[in-house]
Amino acid sequence: MIGSRGYQPDLAHLEAAYVTNAPDLLSYFGRRVPVPADAADLLGETFLVATRRSRQLPTNEEEARMWLFGIARRVLANAARGASRRHRLTARLREHLATLPLEAPNDQALQVRAALDAIPANQSELVRLVLWEGFTVPQAAQILGLSESTARGRYQRARTNLRAHLHEYQHERSIR
Repeated sequence: MIGSRGYQPDLAHLEAAYVTNAPDLLSYFGRRVPVPADAADLLGETFLVATRRSRQLPTNEEEARMWLFGIARRVLANAARGASRRHRLTARLREHLATLPLEAPNDQALQVRAALDAIPANQSELVRLVLWEGFTVPQAAQILGLSESTARGRYQRARTNLRAHLHEYQHERSIR
């Protein structure tokens, strides 16, 4: 692939640098992040950046290693900044949510939730999108990757199933 300015990256050199340095870079990340899976993600991000900047890859093996570790350090710093931002936003959201009055679910709301949990998951998600999130059936179909006719049929079956479960709950309650 020829990049801008007609430069063709030396992918063989980049691949050799990857094969040589990936285990050490993975260890580098593994010692610095709390979740091991994050180390693999950061390694992938490092080589994505390295691929984009491959024309800057030094030809000397040791300099190439140092170059990759420099990229890794910046990728790690970016990840840390992103995590810090997420934590701050989460804390602000928690503070905001703590100020909102939350109503305890009443018996009827609990019955509806139980009925939704009792029907097949593909039906309950469709009902939730339509009734709770305010989408039309065609919009919910698009979100779920369904044809409109499939969604309409599924929605009708869901309504029938919900009525049956809610009727059953009301019958059980009247027996008590």
